[in-house]
Amino acid sequence: MPDPSAPVASADREPLPRPSPSGRSPRARRRRPYGSVVGRLVPYLPAAVPAALLVAIVLELVRSSQLTNFGWGFWGSRWDPPDAWGIATFVAGSFLTALPALFFAMAIGLGIAIASTSYLPAWITRWLDPFVDLLAGIPSIVYGIWGYLLVAPYFGTVINPFLYRHLSFLPGFGGLPPLSDGLGLPVGIFILTLMALPITTLLIRDALRSVPRDLWEAGLGLGATRWETVRRVAIPYGSRGILSAAFLGFGRAFGETVAMAMVLNVVASYPANAFGSTGTMAAEMFLSLDSAYNNSQWLAALSEMALVLLAISLAVNLIGRRLIAQIVTYDVPGL
Repeated sequence: MPDPSAPVASADREPLPRPSPSGRSPRARRRRPYGSVVGRLVPYLPAAVPAALLVAIVLELVRSSQLTNFGWGFWGSRWDPPDAWGIATFVAGSFLTALPALFFAMAIGLGIAIASTSYLPAWITRWLDPFVDLLAGIPSIVYGIWGYLLVAPYFGTVINPFLYRHLSFLPGFGGLPPLSDGLGLPVGIFILTLMALPITTLLIRDALRSVPRDLWEAGLGLGATRWETVRRVAIPYGSRGILSAAFLGFGRAFGETVAMAMVLNVVASYPANAFGSTGTMAAEMFLSLDSAYNNSQWLAALSEMALVLLAISLAVNLIGRRLIAQIVTYDVPGL
């Protein structure tokens, strides 16, 4: 029996296509206007800009360097342009400044975050939190000028001699006395600590505020003190966010350029002790760029050093971002 819903075709014409559930024929669906296709692609373009920019940066660094210096010599300790291009001292200097700065920034940031989320009244927290966040907006050149003019002389005349007198018996603190100008590892670590402090404090604070209200009230209701609740409930619950703060804080300190070039007294050697001078990859690239502009081999070596710095920074930041993606924020009980 013929289907009454099927379209009727005349004898001299081919059968009409059955209408689709959407009410349009297959031919009509295939003929999309060109503008609708472009309109569908336009929203994807802004999202592709960061990836395209990263690819462009990597391709330009590879093109500029041509990977001519990658080899065992490139990972050596002798940096003597234009004869030797070993970057091991700068890689070590980057870690020697960033890791201690990260340790101090995490310790101070954890204390600030615990105070603002668990101890201080809400009205005080509303006034104090923005000041920590504003530190992130200070340009690095301001930190460098302040460190060079004020902090370094104070370290050279007070802090470094005091540490040398009382800690010289420890490995790494003895040997040559610190220089009177104060430039070197201690002031560099101090400046990096201040620069990494805002991001670590912000992320740790958000991690502690992600603890559900029920867990806070349950801990306090069982007779635990506020500190015991923080130590046994809040910190374990927000450990993923605290770990992500460590990764992102390290990325912030590891690639700092201008401030380190001003206060670290950059040299291509390992520090003699905890008060000595060394160099970082970012600071060396900043200081050597003018000299390398007319020297293609030197410029290629700096481009390859930039690739190493980019690879380490991207790896650290990707791990930190991955951890942040699973943080959910709840309201924290006020005092």
